[in-house]
Amino acid sequence: MEKMSEIFEGYERQYCELSANLSRKCTAALALDGEQKKQKISEIRAGLEDAESLIRKMDMEARNLQPNVKAVLLAKLREYKSDLNNLKTEVKRIGSGNLNAAARDELLEAGMANSLTASADQRSRLMMATERLNQSGDRIKDSRRTMLETEELGVSILQDLHQQRQSLLHAHNTLHGVDDNIGKSKRVLTAMSRRINKNKWIIGAIIAVLVVVIILILYFKLK
Repeated sequence: MEKMSEIFEGYERQYCELSANLSRKCTAALALDGEQKKQKISEIRAGLEDAESLIRKMDMEARNLQPNVKAVLLAKLREYKSDLNNLKTEVKRIGSGNLNAAARDELLEAGMANSLTASADQRSRLMMATERLNQSGDRIKDSRRTMLETEELGVSILQDLHQQRQSLLHAHNTLHGVDDNIGKSKRVLTAMSRRINKNKWIIGAIIAVLVVVIILILYFKLK
């Protein structure tokens, strides 16, 4: 089942605490008379309004969740509504002022029992809610640790890529320098080749002149 809404769980904890507190106040109101009793009942009714507000918030939150999660939460919500109706009924009976001593003692005993039961239910629900929060906290810590590890890995990869980029730039600059040297060498060889060809023509011309001179000398001597 998907993770339940943390917002719903927050409202649920508040309602459980408020319900247990109202049960204790109902039990205390049974032992009071006069203005003290009226004041206690007024406090209880204000708490009932807060409880109704929490139930409405839980209902709205539950209906915005996935169907399988919503079904579970709405079932729990029906229990809370029933619990709230029982509290309202008990407050009406306490405030009616028509209780005899036996009925009053009975309500007092029942109120104490309900208070103990509510406290036990509250502790159980709070323990479950706390356990879910701890699990959520552990998951958040694991996610954060994974995120940090991923971030460190990403930084390491970026550093490696930067180093590789610097190496490629250095290699490119080296190759560019080699190309420049090869170009210079090619120009030098071309110039040397031209000089050699020029020298060949000059030497050829000198040899031809010498041959002509020798021929002329021999011709005049033999003549």
